[in-house]
Amino acid sequence: MIKIIPSIDIVDGKCVRLTQGKFDEKKVYDNDPIAVAKRFAEAGIERIHVVDLDGAKAGQVVNYKILETITKETKLKVDFGGGVKSDEDIKKVFDCGAHQASIGTVAVKNPKLLLNWLQKYGPEKIILGADVLGGIVRINGWVNPTEIKLFDFITNYQWHGIRYVLCTDIEKDGMMKGSSIDLYKSIRKQFPDMRIIASGGVSSIEEIKQLDKIGCYGVVIGKAIYENLISLEDLVKLSNS
Repeated sequence: MIKIIPSIDIVDGKCVRLTQGKFDEKKVYDNDPIAVAKRFAEAGIERIHVVDLDGAKAGQVVNYKILETITKETKLKVDFGGGVKSDEDIKKVFDCGAHQASIGTVAVKNPKLLLNWLQKYGPEKIILGADVLGGIVRINGWVNPTEIKLFDFITNYQWHGIRYVLCTDIEKDGMMKGSSIDLYKSIRKQFPDMRIIASGGVSSIEEIKQLDKIGCYGVVIGKAIYENLISLEDLVKLSNS
């Protein structure tokens, strides 16, 4: 069964959601991300995706204390992204208990550094963050476009041993108008051995079932949980089915 991965996005130490990655369109859902994580854990969720949006903006990890508290006070497996740009950052993230680190900007701007991390920590600890708009990779918290096509990006790192890819369709993110099923179908067809994690726009249990059917490894769900379109109980039932 597909891995269910609720998302906690952090700005100013608070749990927020953005719309298409725009900081000026943020909505605060809870002042305490740790309390949110605990609610997820108590409901029976096993893993979460934590995004340090402050870190993405600052160019270094900022909210590592929140990560550390979540991993100490729950049994959640946390994949952590946002601002992981240096050896010090990734060491801090793993020292604070992250199960995996999602790496996007460094994968574009400093491939040698990411390859060093793959060698040091192993492919089970690193997720390639592929944030795309119109099939083109974006970096620095989705702000800056590159000239890199999504499939070229994944292919390059597949050769170097990457096994996990978290692909976010920026156009869909936070819109709650549905996931890019066709995009993930095409990725799965091109990269059948990769563990693909879908993200962006997921708004129903039915979509999650579709993503499972096409072979996605996991799905990140954010706004649909906070806006009560999908209940934690239903997600846990689905993951146990």
